[in-house]
Amino acid sequence: MATRFPRYSSEDFARRGTDLYENKFRSLVERGNYGRILAIDIETGDYALGEDGMQAATPLLAKNPNAQIWSLRIGHVAVDKFGGGDTREKP
Repeated sequence: MATRFPRYSSEDFARRGTDLYENKFRSLVERGNYGRILAIDIETGDYALGEDGMQAATPLLAKNPNAQIWSLRIGHVAVDKFGGGDTREKP
């Protein structure tokens, strides 16, 4: 697999991904996909769902090996947790 490099700052990357999720994808994917991973190519707007990050990213990378992928766990504030605590979104 080729090495990919980010083309955006961390802040811009997160802002673009969050904007796409909130304005385009949330209403499409949230119902019935709680806890699954959503991967979004922040440049093309392509997206895929999976049970883990690699499963979600694979179709995007197959389509575009240079995809700039931002991911989230639907219904959670973090994709993974490190240590204790609850990552679910608060109502």
